[in-house]
Amino acid sequence: MSLSAASSPGRFRAQPSPVCRLEHLQGCQDQQRLVFEAALSWYTRVWIPDPDEVWRSAEIIKDYKVGDKSLQLKLEDETLYEYPIDLQGSELPFLRNPDILVGQNDLTALSYLHEPAVLHNLKVRFLESNHIYTYCGIVLVAINPYEQLPIYEQDVIYAYSGQNMGDMDPHIFAVAEEAYKQMARDEKNQSIIVSGESGAGKTVSAKYAMRFFATVGGSASETNIEAKVLASSPIMEAIGNAKTTRNDNSSRFGKYIQIGFDKRYHIIGANMRTYLLEKSRVVFQAEDERNYHIFYQLCASSSLPEFKDLGLTCAEDFFYTSQGGDTSIDGVDDADDFEKTRHAFTLLGVKESHQMTIFRIIAAILHLGNLKIQGERDGEVCSVSSEDEHLKNFCSLLGVEHSQMQHWLCHRKLVTTAETYVKSMSLHQVVNARNALAKHIYAQLFNWIVQHVNKALHTTVKQHSFIGVLDIYGFETFEVNSFEQFCINYANEKLQQQFNSHVFKLEQEEYMKEAIPWTLIDFYDNQPCIDLIEAKLGILDLLDEECKVPKGTDQNWAQKLYDRHAASQHFQKPRMSNTSFIVLHFADKVEYQSEGFLEKNRDTVYEEQINILKASKYQMVADLFQEEKDAVPTTAVPKRAPRINVRSAKPAFKAANKEHRKTVGHQFRNSLQLLMETLNATTPHYVRCIKPNDEKLPFKFDPKRAVQQLRACGVLETIRISAAGFPSRWSYTDFFNRYRVLMSKRDLSKNDKKQICQTLLEELIKDPDKFQFGRTKIFFRAGQVAYLEKLRADKFRAATIMIQKTVRGWLERTRFRRLRRATLTLQCYTRGHLARRLFEHLRRTRAAIILQKQYRMLRMRRAFLRVRSATLTIQAFARGMFVRRIYRQMLMEHKATILQRYARGWLARARFRRARAAAVVLQCHWRRLKARRQLQALRIEARSAQHLKKLNIGMENKVVQLQRKVDEQNKENKLLNEQLSMLTSAHSSEVEKLKKELQQYQQTQQGDGKQLLSLQEETERLQMELKRAHGEREVMEDSHSKERDLLKKRISDLEEENALLKQEKEELNSKILCQSEDEFARNTVEENMQMKKELEEERSRYQNLVKEYASLEQRYDNLRDEMSIFKQTPGHRRNPSNQSSLESDSNNPSICTSEIGDTEDVIQQVEEIGMEKAAMDMTLFLKLQKRVRELEVERKKLQAQLEKKEQESKKSQVIEIKTEVTSEHEDFAYNSLKRQELESENKKLKNELNELRKAIADHATQNNSANDVQDGYSLLLNQLKSANEELEVRKEEVLILRSQIMKAAQQKEMGKNMVKKRESISPSASWPNSDRHVDQEDAIEAYQGICETNRKTEDWGYLNEDGELGLAYQGLKQVARLLEAQLQEQRREHEEEMEALKNQVDFMQEELEKQQQAFLQTLQLSPEVQVEFGLQQEITRLTNENLDLKELLEKLEKNEKKLKKQLKIYMKKVHDFEASQTMVPVERRLHERNMQVAVQRKEKDFQGMLEYYKEDEPLLIRNLITELKPQAVSATVPCLPAYILYMCLRHADYINDDQKVHSLLTSTINGVKKVLKKHQDDFEMTSFWLANMCRLLHCLKQYSGEECFMTQNTAKQNEHCLKNFDLTEYRQVLGQLSIQIYQQLIKIARGILHPMIVSAVLENESIQGLSSVKTVGYRKYSSNAGDICYSLDEMIHELNTFHSIMCDQGLDPEIIQQVFKQLFYMINAITLNNLLLRKDVCSWSTGMQLRFNISQLEEWLRGKNLQQSGAAQTLEPLIQAAQLLQLKKKTWEDAEAICSLCTALTTHQIVKILNLYTPVNEFEERVTVAFIRDIQTQLQGRNDPTQLLLDFKHLFPVLFPFNPSAITMDSIHLPASLNLDFLNKV
Repeated sequence: MSLSAASSPGRFRAQPSPVCRLEHLQGCQDQQRLVFEAALSWYTRVWIPDPDEVWRSAEIIKDYKVGDKSLQLKLEDETLYEYPIDLQGSELPFLRNPDILVGQNDLTALSYLHEPAVLHNLKVRFLESNHIYTYCGIVLVAINPYEQLPIYEQDVIYAYSGQNMGDMDPHIFAVAEEAYKQMARDEKNQSIIVSGESGAGKTVSAKYAMRFFATVGGSASETNIEAKVLASSPIMEAIGNAKTTRNDNSSRFGKYIQIGFDKRYHIIGANMRTYLLEKSRVVFQAEDERNYHIFYQLCASSSLPEFKDLGLTCAEDFFYTSQGGDTSIDGVDDADDFEKTRHAFTLLGVKESHQMTIFRIIAAILHLGNLKIQGERDGEVCSVSSEDEHLKNFCSLLGVEHSQMQHWLCHRKLVTTAETYVKSMSLHQVVNARNALAKHIYAQLFNWIVQHVNKALHTTVKQHSFIGVLDIYGFETFEVNSFEQFCINYANEKLQQQFNSHVFKLEQEEYMKEAIPWTLIDFYDNQPCIDLIEAKLGILDLLDEECKVPKGTDQNWAQKLYDRHAASQHFQKPRMSNTSFIVLHFADKVEYQSEGFLEKNRDTVYEEQINILKASKYQMVADLFQEEKDAVPTTAVPKRAPRINVRSAKPAFKAANKEHRKTVGHQFRNSLQLLMETLNATTPHYVRCIKPNDEKLPFKFDPKRAVQQLRACGVLETIRISAAGFPSRWSYTDFFNRYRVLMSKRDLSKNDKKQICQTLLEELIKDPDKFQFGRTKIFFRAGQVAYLEKLRADKFRAATIMIQKTVRGWLERTRFRRLRRATLTLQCYTRGHLARRLFEHLRRTRAAIILQKQYRMLRMRRAFLRVRSATLTIQAFARGMFVRRIYRQMLMEHKATILQRYARGWLARARFRRARAAAVVLQCHWRRLKARRQLQALRIEARSAQHLKKLNIGMENKVVQLQRKVDEQNKENKLLNEQLSMLTSAHSSEVEKLKKELQQYQQTQQGDGKQLLSLQEETERLQMELKRAHGEREVMEDSHSKERDLLKKRISDLEEENALLKQEKEELNSKILCQSEDEFARNTVEENMQMKKELEEERSRYQNLVKEYASLEQRYDNLRDEMSIFKQTPGHRRNPSNQSSLESDSNNPSICTSEIGDTEDVIQQVEEIGMEKAAMDMTLFLKLQKRVRELEVERKKLQAQLEKKEQESKKSQVIEIKTEVTSEHEDFAYNSLKRQELESENKKLKNELNELRKAIADHATQNNSANDVQDGYSLLLNQLKSANEELEVRKEEVLILRSQIMKAAQQKEMGKNMVKKRESISPSASWPNSDRHVDQEDAIEAYQGICETNRKTEDWGYLNEDGELGLAYQGLKQVARLLEAQLQEQRREHEEEMEALKNQVDFMQEELEKQQQAFLQTLQLSPEVQVEFGLQQEITRLTNENLDLKELLEKLEKNEKKLKKQLKIYMKKVHDFEASQTMVPVERRLHERNMQVAVQRKEKDFQGMLEYYKEDEPLLIRNLITELKPQAVSATVPCLPAYILYMCLRHADYINDDQKVHSLLTSTINGVKKVLKKHQDDFEMTSFWLANMCRLLHCLKQYSGEECFMTQNTAKQNEHCLKNFDLTEYRQVLGQLSIQIYQQLIKIARGILHPMIVSAVLENESIQGLSSVKTVGYRKYSSNAGDICYSLDEMIHELNTFHSIMCDQGLDPEIIQQVFKQLFYMINAITLNNLLLRKDVCSWSTGMQLRFNISQLEEWLRGKNLQQSGAAQTLEPLIQAAQLLQLKKKTWEDAEAICSLCTALTTHQIVKILNLYTPVNEFEERVTVAFIRDIQTQLQGRNDPTQLLLDFKHLFPVLFPFNPSAITMDSIHLPASLNLDFLNKV
């Protein structure tokens, strides 16, 4: 075909070639020849044809020259081969792709696209990597492994769900996901076309696709339609599948299943269409084949009681099931499969009675086949015995008349115009009629079952879209091909035509989108072959006409075919047959036998037999044979037509005239036409199943069979179309990054990458037709990418050689200079050593001569004495010697055999050592070979640019240093030469002096020689006598010493033996003790571990039950809401109700408890420092972090001390007696004064706060310098001090005047009760300057003075009758005492300040001395060192200043926060006071203002209870739960709603109102559930209520009165315990609710993080430039426009958000740790699953990137203090996977290291990663199959699960530890923003 994009898009031109030839796969011959001639050089690898392996790899060993007529090749087995070539013809050998391209996921990504490349890529993936799926453009090629693989679990479905096609490894789930996604995105119906030979795995692939849709698009209702869709598979397999020679479960019919979806894309129903059931199999099976499975399943279950009436036995007893021989299948249990079939019938709603009728019909067919037909008159007349048991069973099972069936089985009715008569049939006719009846019955039953399956899958809901799965037979050719094979191949011709047009259309769309012109691309068109079959007067038309002829025969029909189609290029007549014909199909030419065509096309069943069956007493049997209207179901076609219409250039055929009765061929043609219309109206997706071998052996690849199927299924046609265009496609960015090494510096300086790429390609590839520039991509012809890779490798090789040359020259020169210096030094020292050694030799030679003379004399004398002594000894012991000699001889003869044994053993060991030595030699040679290869790899690595950069780093500095060292060594060499010359002259003078002395000594020695000889003789004589005496003495001593030694030895032996016995005894005792202790400890540890494991399992089961209960409850709520909506009328309103289904649950005492804990009050986190700290370096930041931690520890210590002092002061105040005498008038007076004070203070604080904000804002705009910070800090301190001082003065004045007025009024009215006046002093009234620190002793003394003054007031009445003078005196005295206390405090503070200043002065002096010393030392150093030392000092000083500035800034922030808090408290108090004042009547306030006496009153203590009325409960729930926003209580105590609810609950307990308690708790639980249901995706809201429910539960425990929960309570908290009710059951309900909220929280976080994980952790390039682009043009066939790429920082930001939300809301730290442990497990599982399913990310660079990203996550955990949560441990499998990608993978030692390291990965995961490992450049090596086998061998002992992927939805059991609160109920303040004014404090 050819397409002209300019003239007629969508039209194509027929290519006359009938088959897919190899020349077509190679593309344009001129282009191939040019590429071939350019690439034919030494070491180039090519493919040559081979009769056994189809294609064989060879290597060119001699460069090709123009004009050569052959190629010199070397095969893989090292044999030489001469391959003839003809460049004028088309016999060109195919070029082989580089190894780095082998094993690609997509065949179209190969650089050289041809048949051998495709076959080799499939073979490598299938055999070496065990990958059964491979993409070929839009086609998924699936190879049947004949082995169950763990790649279809639920986790794999979830892993592929939501992924783009091409992002993950090829899989049937990826195709299904692409269809599902396109249906949802484009709103267009989809189809998945699964085809292939019998046994290739079509049915299994279709089944897995439907399983994917059932899982991903599960039904929204409770109809379980997805389960019904899956349940239809076992039924259809039972009635439509059978065993053939090629497949044990071959589908003998075609089916198209439409799965319907609603607008939300949930499955709502399905519909099934079947095509061409092989009815002939019912009555005939070839050898080693079986009938349909249902017959054997029913026979295997015939012993069941309900099947006794069927009259069945084993399958061997029936003719229709025993023709193939063996009736069983290995590994298949027919009885078990029958139970599955019955269960599927039940699930689809088939009644039990209908099931029994189905089984009766099937049994009747078996009995029909066993009828005994008796022939008479040479077979012209036949009959069936009326006593035939099988006939009786057949009639009884079908409920028909016995006699009628007996008669009409052997007779037929002939109807003419004149009369009707009955004719007997011959034996052959009767057998044919019986078989036709059996086939018809089975076909009708098959159709009935299909109809009922469709009824069960039908739905009344409107279908929005559908996805169709077509499981249809592939192209078939056998030795004998009949009508069934003809129809099958006809259907495949139609499908292939549709496939070709769709592939062509996609290629055109891609080029049009990129604005690439392309024209005249020829490909094979099978329209002529289709016209031959279906056009007017075609094969089917002639067959139908021959069937109309009364005496038509197969021979006549064949003759008509010869006459009509002899000239057709797709039709041939066999030479040796007149009844056969040959059709040239697109895949192969097939010879069909015409015998039986007419009979099968007519499908004749006699009407009399059908009428008998219609009269059956069983309604279902009668319904099977009722005639239906001849209507053809129509398929809805979408209104919107496709954008590009592809249609044939020839007009479609016109159907023949409609007959009264349609033939099988006509029906099949019509159904096929409807199928093609359906497929053309949908977007197709193709799955081509390949059968690797005919022996059904697992992972065995037969190249011949594979090539046949690849040619037949259209895969090679896809390759050829791609190769004819531009198969390799690169984005401009990827191309620039990959081939920037080929660009010049001038080009790289440009900013436009697109222009740079265009310039480069125009320079490198001269032929402009070899590439095209699109809008976003560059398109290359086949082979051009390999050419660019060769240029890139050559560039790297040339650069590496240049670098090696330079480096090696430098190394050799350096080595030579070093050797020369060493040689001169060695020569100098060697010559001196030789001279000294000569002198020593001469001296020793003279001494040796003297010693030899004396020694020889002594030796001769000793020899003489020895001989004499030996002679005497021999004479004395001769006889004993002879006796011993005889004994020794006997002993030696006795032990000769022992010696022989050892000698032979030694010889054997010697042979072994020789063999081992030989093996060692071989190993050495082999290791040398491996080392050379490794050296070569290292050399290649050394050529890389990164390596060169590392070598060049610091080279100039090193050269300068070396030059400096050379100069210094030259100077030292000169000094040494001078010293050596001086030593040489001194040594020579010393030698001459010694020579003179030696000569003088020799002269004096000669004169004394004679006298010396005489003295020597005398000395020798004396020495001989002395030796004799010594000898005698030694003999005596020796005998004595021997006896003594023997005794000592014996004693020592006994002692040693005793010691050994004691030691053994002690060791045995210790071993016994250790064993007993170890066994006990081991048993204890094992029991503990078992108990923990059981506890975790029990907790997990309980929480799963809770989760299920929550889902059921949610479903119940949904149904109830729907019912309420249905029941409502327009004018009706629903009354508010607090009732809920949980009301009964809350009263159920059987609900399981869970350990729930609470958290401490949330500690306010320090806010992050502003922009001025962003430039701080890492070391300084770490120091500041350390400093912050130290300050935090100090703050906690001071806080603890402060709390301790406060407790002591409280105890001291408790000791004092205080009573309250209060009144409303005094309260008003006190409150009015207090309000005036607070208003004035509030105004001042506002002014100060504004000044503070202004100062901070001014400070933020300036640079971060020490002076600015100091000025801001001093300003803040001055303002704070002045404010405090003024505030204290005002307080003193107000309180003094108030006390004087009050006491004057009291003296007038109550002069007699002075004691009461003393007691009326309110402890709530604050002392003057109370905010300042006053010692406890001073305060007590002042208080005692006031009391004493009050006692004396009675005696001062005489001074003034009004008592004014006494009151004034008392006031002055009190003020004086307080001033004295303040003065002492100021004095103490002054002394402390002075002491601090002195310490500071001392410190400054020490610092000054140190600086002076350092300065003096610096002056003595060299200038360079001075500069370096100065820099170090400056860095240290700046660091210290930064630390000080940070401390000042922290103080400023703390003071600012403190002032804000004070301001908020004052504002709240003012608002509360104003609100309370509005409730007082005006008259009362005026009366109280006119009162002159105001007595201070102490308020009653708040008891921590809140009172409300019953009718206010809905308002409480609404304001506190339903409508509450977390932000409304963010500035208050964490978990405030929980505390308020408990205080309300406590009041209900206090008044003993059980109804109120029950109602409040039930309403609370229902309200929380309602809020969570409304905010199902709100993490903040869910976290908020999880914290509050946990806190409420902790409060119920803490104040329950149980001792186990009150251990940490204070005395005040114990007063707040519940008194009347035991709320244990409600604690259980709250615990269950907390688990549900926790699970919802995890679900929300998972939904937020899930889209980020793969992009952020696995694909994010945190280390820039590490990841390399792919070396192939990567092609994606799904739209990625909507994809969002997330970085790791974004994901960490989300984690920070989660953490801050949970911490701010007061969630327990233990629960936070469990949340992040769960989230990190999910991150690990999703990332690892994605890694295990993607080949493109399994590389060394990805491992490095992944390890860095994991370290970032671990650093985040450490920063958040979550190390103890176990979250880091959940990342261990991912860490080990990253390390596995980085480890060396070559030797046995590497395998051992991998096995010892990867303990958290299963064996299957390790092998999967190794199989997926892909080099990203030519310097890496693939993992060999042998290495993977070594890994599997070493991991055999592991007991790992077979599951490949991790369950990322797995939830760890959550544990809520008890965590009491330190907050007391009476200290909690109710903010006005909550609108809880109806709550009254008790």
